[in-house]
Amino acid sequence: MHVITVEGLGSCRLGLHPIQESLARTHGSQCGFCTPGFVMSMYALLRSSQTPPSEEQIEACLAGNLCRCTGYRAILDAFRVFAKTNNMLYTGVSSTGLQEGQSVCPSTGKPCSCNLDSVNDKCVESVDRHKPTSYNEVDGTKYTEKELIFPPELLLRKPTFLNLTGFGGLMWYRPLTLQHVLDLKAKYPDAKLLVGNTEVGIEMRLKRMQYQVLVSVMHVPELNILEVTDDGIEIGAAMRLSILLNFFRKVVTERAAHETSSCKAFIEQLKWFAGSQIRNVSSIGGNICTASPISDLNPLWMATRAKFRIIDSKGNIKTVPAENFFLGYRKVDLASDEILLSVFLPWNRTFEFVKEFKQSHRRDDDIAIVNAGIRVHLKEHSENWVVADASIVYGGVAPCSLSAIKTKEFLIGKIWDQDMLQNALKILQKDIVLKEDAPGGMVEFRKSLTLSFFFKFFLWVSHQMDGIKESIPTSHLSAVHSVHRPPATGSQDYEIMKHGTSVGFPEVHQSSRLQVTGEALYADDTPMPPNGLHAALVLSRKPHARILSIDDSVARSSPGFVGLFLAKDIPGDNMIGAVVADEELFAVEYITCVGQVIGVAVADTHENAKTAARKVHVEYEELPAILSIQDAINARSFHPNTEKHMRKGDVDHCFQSGKCDRIIEGEVQIGGQEHFYLEPHGSLVWTVDGGNEVHMISSTQAPQKHQKYISHVLGLPMSKVVCKTKRIGGGFGGKETRSAFIAAAVSVPSYLLNRPVKIILDRDVDMMITGQRHSFLGKYKVGFTNEGKVLALDLEIYNNAGNSLDLSLAILERAMFHSDNVYEIPNVRITGRVCFTNFPSNTAFRGFGGPQGMLITENWIQRIAVELDMSPEVIKEINFQGEGSILHYGQILEHCPLSQLWNELKLSCDFVKTREEVDKFNAHNRWRKRGIAMIPTKFGISFTTKFMNQAGALVNVYTDGTVLVTHGGVEMGQGLHTKVAQIAASAFNIPLSSVFISETSTDKVPNSSPTAASASSDMYGGAVLDACEQIKARMEPIASRHNFASFAELVNACYMERIDLSAHGFYITPDINFDWITGKGNPFSYFTYGAAFAEVEIDTLTGDFHTRAANIILDLGYSLNPAIDVGQIEGAFIQGLGWVALEELKWGDKAHKWIPSGWLNTCGPGAYKIPSINDVPLKFNVSLLKGHPNVKAIHSSKAVGEPPFFLASAVFFAIKDAIRAARAETGCTDWFTLDSPATPERIRMACLDEFTSSFLNSDFHPKLSV
Repeated sequence: MHVITVEGLGSCRLGLHPIQESLARTHGSQCGFCTPGFVMSMYALLRSSQTPPSEEQIEACLAGNLCRCTGYRAILDAFRVFAKTNNMLYTGVSSTGLQEGQSVCPSTGKPCSCNLDSVNDKCVESVDRHKPTSYNEVDGTKYTEKELIFPPELLLRKPTFLNLTGFGGLMWYRPLTLQHVLDLKAKYPDAKLLVGNTEVGIEMRLKRMQYQVLVSVMHVPELNILEVTDDGIEIGAAMRLSILLNFFRKVVTERAAHETSSCKAFIEQLKWFAGSQIRNVSSIGGNICTASPISDLNPLWMATRAKFRIIDSKGNIKTVPAENFFLGYRKVDLASDEILLSVFLPWNRTFEFVKEFKQSHRRDDDIAIVNAGIRVHLKEHSENWVVADASIVYGGVAPCSLSAIKTKEFLIGKIWDQDMLQNALKILQKDIVLKEDAPGGMVEFRKSLTLSFFFKFFLWVSHQMDGIKESIPTSHLSAVHSVHRPPATGSQDYEIMKHGTSVGFPEVHQSSRLQVTGEALYADDTPMPPNGLHAALVLSRKPHARILSIDDSVARSSPGFVGLFLAKDIPGDNMIGAVVADEELFAVEYITCVGQVIGVAVADTHENAKTAARKVHVEYEELPAILSIQDAINARSFHPNTEKHMRKGDVDHCFQSGKCDRIIEGEVQIGGQEHFYLEPHGSLVWTVDGGNEVHMISSTQAPQKHQKYISHVLGLPMSKVVCKTKRIGGGFGGKETRSAFIAAAVSVPSYLLNRPVKIILDRDVDMMITGQRHSFLGKYKVGFTNEGKVLALDLEIYNNAGNSLDLSLAILERAMFHSDNVYEIPNVRITGRVCFTNFPSNTAFRGFGGPQGMLITENWIQRIAVELDMSPEVIKEINFQGEGSILHYGQILEHCPLSQLWNELKLSCDFVKTREEVDKFNAHNRWRKRGIAMIPTKFGISFTTKFMNQAGALVNVYTDGTVLVTHGGVEMGQGLHTKVAQIAASAFNIPLSSVFISETSTDKVPNSSPTAASASSDMYGGAVLDACEQIKARMEPIASRHNFASFAELVNACYMERIDLSAHGFYITPDINFDWITGKGNPFSYFTYGAAFAEVEIDTLTGDFHTRAANIILDLGYSLNPAIDVGQIEGAFIQGLGWVALEELKWGDKAHKWIPSGWLNTCGPGAYKIPSINDVPLKFNVSLLKGHPNVKAIHSSKAVGEPPFFLASAVFFAIKDAIRAARAETGCTDWFTLDSPATPERIRMACLDEFTSSFLNSDFHPKLSV
């Protein structure tokens, strides 16, 4: 085995590999935590490709990688230069062969002349941004000539038998012959056979299943056969899926078309089976014998008449039809001494058709909700085509893959026509039965998919037979044709407004080179001291209960155990809280959610600490739990002193005056969202000077919060506690407050034991206990005229805070501030309440309540359009705010470019023409529909709590002319350090390379506000500029006396004159105030405006969708760094797309009774799906408004982090527009509810048709955890 890691490709000292160089230069790395994975996936593709890969292959190879920051576009652009449209790296042609001024366009892969002077041509950022980087930047030699080769000595080495032993008596074998495998199976009947360890590894690590004997069969020749015979294909059970996929593709080109219908079905199904990394190592035998009820392949093996060859320890071979092999949940027809030897797949007969089906939450790398393999063999009889044989097999509807036996029996002998179809669908409904409380839920959706798949199969076969019998209507072909996804393209249109040496330039992220080489350090990369310990939290398992006893006797005998620390061990105060101290660090008597911290166990290793924590036994007395917003409303369960009110005009009088031609009332439910930062929560805490001080390195957006919590819990002054953060692998608000209690928990054993203690949360624990974006419930009443003018809004708004207040009140307040979005409403009354529920405390997330408030608004705006039969865009325009508008909280709008933004967006997407094209498409396609939408936004910039709008910085100038900047903000991928360094560089008129920012530390800049609210560049940039100006003022008398050749010369002269070259800068946001007593004031310094257009296409039979186009325009004033800002916009949009259309949290509540009460079911990437590369809009265009400087912020710039997030709701409303077209086919044109997120389940169930009408009514909508 030869392993190459990202560190082996290149380094900052020795030079970057072309892949690393390209990714760094094209802004493809933000927080950097996922970056090495993308680099290695691309490297693996290039190393394994005999010819340059296509753009489609590049996108496919990245499907198994996730990124939460970038929105993927920049990554695709970085790697697109390696596609076969550009052969330079493979032919050895130098990149200098390009003509002067040319670069490789990321959209075409061909030379183009876009450069810094023509950025507005909507192509790329700079002349060399996308050149193929075949040269090492450091020493100028070709890196491709130094490419690492596979060690020849390994090629010469023959595989040998291996026998290894592991912890706890685990034995691992690598046999080289089939007989040896059989001998091991006879000796160890319970041994697990594995190839890629993709299933067993998960079972042992995550499900904690214990297997004592593991046998790797990867190198057994008899299990790796792949033979073509006259009757079919023989496939060894250890054959890996990627090899099989390529083999099927080859066979399809060599055999008669009718013989390979099964092969084609497998090709299509394997395309969506996990990611390429998993397919490369997983085997067909492992997938078969795991017998998962949602296996993508088992229904096809059963449907295609495949036969499984099974061999026992004595060498006896028997053959079992695939349809008889699966006996129950993860149970197959294998005796303890038997193994699966091979699979035989027969060729198809003439007029035999096989088709695969699968629907999942996300198209790429996701497990199925329902899948199917369906086969039919037709024979001509008396001028009719009659079903001679059939097989219909579903996954995801039973404990194992299920054959629809009654439907099959009905089909055989029937004429293939519409009558057969209708009768088969009726039988199928009775054949496939799902109980109301079936595990996995989504019962109605899964029922509908079984019918939709069969209907699609009927149309597909009929289309294959077109011209032979009866043809299907052209409009129905949309159910047959699979959607081809072309490579995603995009444009970035902005102007560069230079200020000094660096501000305004599209500089790359300062840490990008460290991140692409894997050299960038995160919290978990900190080396553990020799006496260091690891911690794991002891967590509650009930949503609401009284603790009766805590028994740690078993834990104390656990390997490596050092100690268990509970509330009684805390030296200081056990009560903590972000705003109000309403949380216990360690629960004392009462539990108020699953995942509440009861104590912390420490041991010598991470795994031993987790094992010890699990062995702590807690006895509970269960109490009634509140598990939804509606439960809280019914029980009047609200956090104390959290009811808020806002008023403008007289709502009641307006409703009663008769001025409103129409009044509507309704509710909007909005689900939560997991932050899914790639780096989980983590801290390393250690004592200094014999325990007199406590230091820590933490992954947090708020080091000062960590300092404060730990000093409070340990009873130490804050001056003795230091928190440092170099960078974090994503935060998005999730590490603003909820990271602090984790650090505080491990500070207790560290302080008491006087030893370093580290905690890094596993992903499932992180998702369970650290809170998410708040779910919301809005109840609105809106009055308006027949012309569409809104006159009055009466809104009740609730958020689900969970079991502590945290930041929930401030989040509710921002939702109330943004409940007008961009609309002029003369009369407004808003009441907000924060609900106490028995869930882990929810917390800040990008947008901080603003997106939820605006989404409620856009829902009733769209409903007005439906009521009046007008375009939603027209309703918006009628009600737009403008210059001088007075908002419902009294702030007056200034410098409002909303109309200009809107009109430019309309022009860029050619809205009128696109609307006509969409309507035309919908008229000609019954089962696929398109929809479009335009959404505006106005996002207030400032912390709504006034005192938090302050920032400090420390600037040190050294005698070599370099500058060290330290400020209170945290770098989490948003480019804050890069922008701040640019400000310092321009202030001193020096190159950006002369400015360095090392880390954020509470002993350098005290009392810093969290890095949040999109305001960090404004505030910390202002503080750094203040410090720079102080130093420049001191230097000015010296500078005026001489004409210095360099900044370093000037600095040295100042030093010789004893001039202070260090300064502390400070900034406060001016002119902000708000009084909740009067409900009036100016809570925001200014607003960032934006608008977005989206076009989507949905499959009305399955709920699948893709975004065909997204155009975004934002007003960012004069951008400090337009490339970084564009990356923030794209990342926010894709994250927002996840919120409105993909990411659903499922909790154990009344809506999901199959989940244990109060538990989070979607607590990992297996069940919770963030957007992948396949979810990027096919056309993804971003523009920055030109010529609009912002007088309220540094260098005329504007904040960017949160404002674009809500614009992704354009996708949500485009989906709703498409659904409306589908419902119109059945004559239903009324308003309908679509909860967020609009998952495939919600899309499908909203598209009314004959397949759902028998068991659903028109207002059905799936359950949602709110």
